[in-house]
Amino acid sequence: MSEEKPKRMSIIASKGALDMAYPPLVLASTAAAMDVETMIFFTFYGVDIVNKHKYANLKVAPIANPAMPSPVPMPNILGMLPGMTALGTMMMKSMMGKINWPSIPEMVEMCLEMDVKMVACTPTLEMTGVTQADLIEGVEVGGAADYLDFALDGNINLFV
Repeated sequence: MSEEKPKRMSIIASKGALDMAYPPLVLASTAAAMDVETMIFFTFYGVDIVNKHKYANLKVAPIANPAMPSPVPMPNILGMLPGMTALGTMMMKSMMGKINWPSIPEMVEMCLEMDVKMVACTPTLEMTGVTQADLIEGVEVGGAADYLDFALDGNINLFV
């Protein structure tokens, strides 16, 4: 009888906005809770999700985000006005608070506690000047080969 292969899921997180930080963290923590071996590979702006100097203060940009709910209908162009990013961020944090969703720092900690493998992209770190010391404890550093080594044995590979 052959041994059953463990379930694996890999996620590439390339965006560091508040609204784009939740999907990889929610999917990873849910998969881990379902006994799926899980990795998130943070690249480009996604590294902000695990940068200890930034992850608690991620923002939502309302410009070019026409699906973002608003208390009053407003044209997308108003998103360019000063203060709109702060307003959009405040609105999203308020919406998340109403449903008792954890903050990004809480979600990251939850993932680490659930043994989600979190890897920051080496070339991205070199390009942006971010160092291992800037990353949350428990986040590893690796390149495309590290991601692919994990993902090639995956059942699910996502880019969010």
